[in-house]
Amino acid sequence: MKQHFSRRDFLAGTVSAAGAMASAASLRAQESESAADDEAVTFFLVGDTHFLADRDDTARMEPRSALVTSRLVDRLNALAGSEIPEVAGGGQVLKPRGVIHAGDCIDTGDKADVKMQATEWAAFAETFGLSGKEGRLKLPVYEVHGNHDSPRGDGLAVKQMIARNPRRPGVKNVSPGGVHYSWDWGNVHFVNLGIVVGQDKGVMRKRRYAPLDSLDFLVSDLQEHVGNSGRPVVCTHHVDMLRYAQPLPVEDKQAEGMEWDPADVRSYHQALAGYNVAAILYGHTHARNIFRWDGSNKKAESGIPAFNVDNSSHFGSPNQAFYYFELRSDRLLVREFFTTDSWETGAWTPQTWSVEIPAARA
Repeated sequence: MKQHFSRRDFLAGTVSAAGAMASAASLRAQESESAADDEAVTFFLVGDTHFLADRDDTARMEPRSALVTSRLVDRLNALAGSEIPEVAGGGQVLKPRGVIHAGDCIDTGDKADVKMQATEWAAFAETFGLSGKEGRLKLPVYEVHGNHDSPRGDGLAVKQMIARNPRRPGVKNVSPGGVHYSWDWGNVHFVNLGIVVGQDKGVMRKRRYAPLDSLDFLVSDLQEHVGNSGRPVVCTHHVDMLRYAQPLPVEDKQAEGMEWDPADVRSYHQALAGYNVAAILYGHTHARNIFRWDGSNKKAESGIPAFNVDNSSHFGSPNQAFYYFELRSDRLLVREFFTTDSWETGAWTPQTWSVEIPAARA
């Protein structure tokens, strides 16, 4: 993947690197303007919105959270058709197919206060809607659950997601338990896999976060809906991989304390082998991280492109961000949009990432 200086350097005042944008990535970004708009599958990726209810009055939203989450959605609604500056690759934001949410939609789903969870989920549903017609967001949304939604997958937020999944625009496959699902945008196949991917049936120890059979769903879904076609695949889950891609074996006590069992991480990587995986998307870390993953716990020179999205509307920080993806038949182009004042203002990070995508088989 081609990439340039970091947003955090930019925020610290290192602006002189903007002149270095004449790179292969940005040149490809400019060349993309000559391609027909309908060739691109475009979408936004957000994560860690953490809708928070007021602890002193659980029937209403905490004011900072209500403000930043609403402003985020207003930004998403306003970007389609707008110009992208040359420092971020140039061109125009094409009409997005939808918004993928990498989890932690609400904040207190890992706690016992069901009243707070109900307020938070109601605000999430009102703000993000579902199909682009019910809520403040004017685009369809495709969320997964995170540890703040329900670490064991049995909380209110996950139950609401299960009810929503069959009604999402374009969804073609839903897991037996109802929590995982897949759909197509153009020739690209998308799979949403919840908090983590698992579990490896050969390793029967307890998992800290319940995978809810997401590994079985992934394997069967790819076999049925992608097969040997070579179609691009995009997978989304909440938790990061590298920290937990530990060499095996790992002692049971150690693994049970980890957010993602290393045996399940290995099986996840193995399940993707042989498929044309254009991107893995996730959140959780509240930081941007972009790399290639070869199944190990280190960033690799080759492997699956992985995109960790920053928190997009967390009540506790003025710094937020989300990604804009353009996926064409031969490449993926990614840009980031950020704020330092809780979405009162926003700007494009002076950086692009470009990934070549192998062509699907005829």
